[in-house]
Amino acid sequence: MSWHLAWTLAVGVAATALALAGGSGATQGLEALGAIGAAAVLGTFLCGTTDEAGAAVVVLAWAAAGAVACLITGGTSGPLAAWCLTPMAAGAAIGRPKLLGLGAAAGVGAAAIAALGGGLMLLPMAPAPLATWLALLALGTTGLGFAAGLVNLLGKVRGDDARARETELKLREALDHQPQLLLAVFPGGRILEAFGEAPDGVSIHGLADRHLAELAQPEAREAVAAALRQAADDGVAETFFVPAHDPQGWCALSVRRMSDKRLVAALRDARAQRQRERELEEARKDAEKQNAGKSRFLANMSHELRTPLNAIMGFSDIMRQRLFGPMSDRYAEYADLIHESGAHLLELINDVLDMSKIEAERFELARETFDARDAIAAVLRLMRGQAERAGIGLRGDLSPASLEAEADRRAVKQIAFNLVSNALKFTPKGGSVTVSAWPEGEVLKIVVADTGVGISAEDLARLGKPFEQAGDAGQKQAGSGLGLSLVRAFARLHGGDMTMESTLGEGTTVTVRLPVLVAASEEPAPLKRAAEG
Repeated sequence: MSWHLAWTLAVGVAATALALAGGSGATQGLEALGAIGAAAVLGTFLCGTTDEAGAAVVVLAWAAAGAVACLITGGTSGPLAAWCLTPMAAGAAIGRPKLLGLGAAAGVGAAAIAALGGGLMLLPMAPAPLATWLALLALGTTGLGFAAGLVNLLGKVRGDDARARETELKLREALDHQPQLLLAVFPGGRILEAFGEAPDGVSIHGLADRHLAELAQPEAREAVAAALRQAADDGVAETFFVPAHDPQGWCALSVRRMSDKRLVAALRDARAQRQRERELEEARKDAEKQNAGKSRFLANMSHELRTPLNAIMGFSDIMRQRLFGPMSDRYAEYADLIHESGAHLLELINDVLDMSKIEAERFELARETFDARDAIAAVLRLMRGQAERAGIGLRGDLSPASLEAEADRRAVKQIAFNLVSNALKFTPKGGSVTVSAWPEGEVLKIVVADTGVGISAEDLARLGKPFEQAGDAGQKQAGSGLGLSLVRAFARLHGGDMTMESTLGEGTTVTVRLPVLVAASEEPAPLKRAAEG
């Protein structure tokens, strides 16, 4: 703005002097000065308040004013030909390097217009005395304008350089004080630059031109080299190593690809992380040992727990059958309750012991070859009385062909028994439970579906874990929460698994798949249909 204001002032002074001096050609000179003065006034108002496009308009206005002033005073051979260069001077004065090219092009255009006008038209020439003063004015103002513009432009460039250096210094200071060591690395591993705080056992001095793998113990250098190759190929890699000068240290190295020729590596002290991992690992091992000890204890208590219960049930059964003489009805009722409670407690203990053996990895499958329909039909016969007393329909849907399986017979029966017991517990009177057993290639598929109350999504996610139960308080009291976990454990011991699907108010379907079938007979066996009801 100051540059344009100075031009306006200079042109105004020259126009005043010309008007006072008068003489031939004064009008011609005033018109030329008015054209260039209009550009100066326009620049005074627009510069500093417009964007790049507005600044370009100012430069083009200077080009037009220079061409007009040149044409008024005789074209390129006239005294004001130097003013064709004013667009370039204006671009330098505005201080935007991008405008220098536009100013140069606009100046060439203005000169071309003036030259073309001089060739096609007979332009009036300024009188000799006036031409001399106008030439001096054009050369002086243009030269001073260029000088001021270049000084302004160079000042801006130096200011930009200073700001860039200041920004670089701040960035380097931030890099030097960040809590890990940042390294610029060639893909081959040679270090270019290092910033930040080096981990204990690593010196930041003298890192340039060293190989990154040299920072690690010899046995870990191949791992560092592998991380560099992986980062170059995949874009990212991470590894850990013991630093070369600190056998007790532990460093974490993260490498990322910046370009095909440059990697950036972050090296940090990971001893605290390693210590936490060790503590967590030790805590995990201690917990596993304690859990295994609990499981071994319960597994070893099998004889001590079952023997007295068997005695209680045996003596109560003798009393129920009145083998040693008559007994009052009240005592007989108590004997029935003792026997029933003992049976329930023995069942609970058996489940706990089985689960403990499985968790202690001491449960061994007693594999044998048998028809799986026999085991499932036996469960159906055993549970039919309970289903009838509850008013629930129990139906079997067994394959007509033989289901020869190589598996633990007791485990297969336990799977079916636990699933049917659960289904009866969650099915109200008038509902139904269906037990299916069919082959899927070499897989025995056992499905127990009920029309009960169903299980919520939250409970469904928990079931199958030891001691997890669903339903109301009465339903939870009826079991130990081990039934489904034993089913899943027995299935996995056979190489299979258990899945559950349920909808509230509609029922639940539990599917067990066991890859245990060894042969499938094509001829039906009518015996198995006797289990259906």
